[in-house]
Amino acid sequence: MLTQRTISPIDGSIYAERPYASSDAIESVIALSVIAQKRWRKTPLAERVAILERFVAWMESNADAIGLELTWQMGRPIRYTPNEIRRGFAERARYMLRAAAEGLSDVTVEAKEGFTRFIRREPVGLVFTIAPWNYPYLTSVNSIVPALAAGNAVVLKHSAQTPLCAERYAEGLLEAGLPDGVFTCLHLSHEDVARVIQDRRIGFIAFTGSVAGGKAVERAAAGRFVGLALELGGKDPAYVRADANLPDAIENLVDGAMFNSGQSCCGIERIYVHRDVYQDFVDGAVALTRQYVLGDPRDAVTTLGPMVRTAAAEFVRGQIAEAVALGATAHIDAKTFAADCAGTPYLAPQLLTEVNHSMRVMTEETFGPVAGIMPVASDEEAIALMNDSAYGLTACIWTGDQEAAEHIGAEVETGTWFMNRCDYLDPALAWTGVKDSGRGCGLSVLGYGPLTRVKSYHLKR
Repeated sequence: MLTQRTISPIDGSIYAERPYASSDAIESVIALSVIAQKRWRKTPLAERVAILERFVAWMESNADAIGLELTWQMGRPIRYTPNEIRRGFAERARYMLRAAAEGLSDVTVEAKEGFTRFIRREPVGLVFTIAPWNYPYLTSVNSIVPALAAGNAVVLKHSAQTPLCAERYAEGLLEAGLPDGVFTCLHLSHEDVARVIQDRRIGFIAFTGSVAGGKAVERAAAGRFVGLALELGGKDPAYVRADANLPDAIENLVDGAMFNSGQSCCGIERIYVHRDVYQDFVDGAVALTRQYVLGDPRDAVTTLGPMVRTAAAEFVRGQIAEAVALGATAHIDAKTFAADCAGTPYLAPQLLTEVNHSMRVMTEETFGPVAGIMPVASDEEAIALMNDSAYGLTACIWTGDQEAAEHIGAEVETGTWFMNRCDYLDPALAWTGVKDSGRGCGLSVLGYGPLTRVKSYHLKR
């Protein structure tokens, strides 16, 4: 029997091993899900929401244990992992449950004599969620909770790096009283993922991952006319204007670049700073970055854990070395971080100056604890540089002038535009990307749209 192994980045040990689902098991799950969904969609919305509220509460009550599992699976420090449940996961889930009545309500049209007319939102049926390892609960909750609230059934395929997250979903939803078959998790090979996508009983696919992965999902779905949500890569920029609150910008942008070892689709990877405050920004950012503690993520003092695997760390090391060879200045001496070691996933943070867009570190997704910093002379130069990217997930500006922020934001090609914050998802706002950052819409009231079909009722009396 073929199995998948989860190698912990902490020490290289096998933390979990799971058999891939057989063809018969996959067929059984999909068939049961289709039957269960037909019953679930008839469950009153208030009852569906109540079950999902109990599920969120169960997850919160088990956040410490879930956090420790997560640290072992992908390496984020234990001081942070429980908060993925207590903060982001719970905030998003509860917002989408509060928004369900509005997001799923009938659309009324103007009265017409002799007719009753309205548009109803009906569930798509079976939603297939394919989730990544870097924020395994935050990414998956965006589709799973609203899909279930809308009356769909869900099949979850989680990353082989974080398989226990899928099992926690199953355990929590069972404890909350979700009927059998409405939610199922499967451990699948890439080939079986493609076969599930091609199954005509799947009504919607939500994928979060790489651009290459998104293309593979599109190829598998070709000709099916099925709904797709693709959240893919990012090379998210920040612009620090001359009027910015510099200490606030430094604190938040360094955190936005380094948190989760930089392994965030909306993490900060490029920073453009007005020349008037450039040197002060660089000095402050370097001083703050040197305060990180790289080490065993099970240790409460650790603020920067290992990257998910050695190959990922070596990729980042390669980008840094290439940039330095082309003239960039590296401001952090890796030797001052004792845990940093080539050939391991433990990688020191880095800030680079004297960078430009001929370097991969400024154009290609890094997905590591590194940021390049460039000076700019004007808003127009910053806009041009921010837009000089294949990606467009989020971008941010640091300024005291909201009017300027809105004006500049209108020119920046991005799914989300922040002022004086970064690396955050507000569940009341639509989560979407442009260019190679993907397509589709999650969260907010609008997030219920892709998880439902519109059906028009035209009734002549």
